[in-house]
Amino acid sequence: MRILVVEDDKDVASFITKGLKEVGHTVEHTTTGRDGLFLAATENYDAVILDRMLPGGTDGLSVVETLRAQNNHTPVLILSALAQVDDRVRGLKSGGDDYLTKPFAFSELVARVEALSRRRNSEGPTTRLTCADLEMDLLGRTVRRAGQKIDLQPREFRLLEYLMRHQGQVVTRTMLLEGVWDYHFDPQTNVIDVHVSRLRQKIDKPFPTPLIHTVRSAGYLMRADG
Repeated sequence: MRILVVEDDKDVASFITKGLKEVGHTVEHTTTGRDGLFLAATENYDAVILDRMLPGGTDGLSVVETLRAQNNHTPVLILSALAQVDDRVRGLKSGGDDYLTKPFAFSELVARVEALSRRRNSEGPTTRLTCADLEMDLLGRTVRRAGQKIDLQPREFRLLEYLMRHQGQVVTRTMLLEGVWDYHFDPQTNVIDVHVSRLRQKIDKPFPTPLIHTVRSAGYLMRADG
């Protein structure tokens, strides 16, 4: 599994990271909530191990709440020295999938993370994406908005799928080049702007509420609330 560890305590982070690598997992580590949120939102992980108390003004609960608001459902195991029932309940209600108190046994940590991954995989792959009244059927390769079928070219379909999978999140042009065109550099081309413009003509122009928004100097954002 590919696991993100967000933990500011160097000893705890080293203990977790080293142990997970020894049992065969790929691990990335960061020490702040802000960096953890960025990585979890822009990379694909099988699970996130997230410390509740983090420096920099963004704590663990804020991280997981933001991820869930962005429709990011990566399993999150919250670590915390706060062991009261109310603390655990708040952690789970914020969007955490499990809550483990410090100190903990490494064997239990591994067992809980692997259980979260099995639970996620048992749910099966996503076959339908939605954003407001826009629906995408990934199996049938069809798109409808307000019940009206919309014909898309293959590249337009891939572009829309990427935006819908990242709805609520600002998507940069570099992310689109890598995720839709498989370019791993920015060739200074307007291909993205052209395709987004064409997609808007089909997805947004015939309807009263736009879903695809331009974020100046950043990229694009698909949002259901307008």
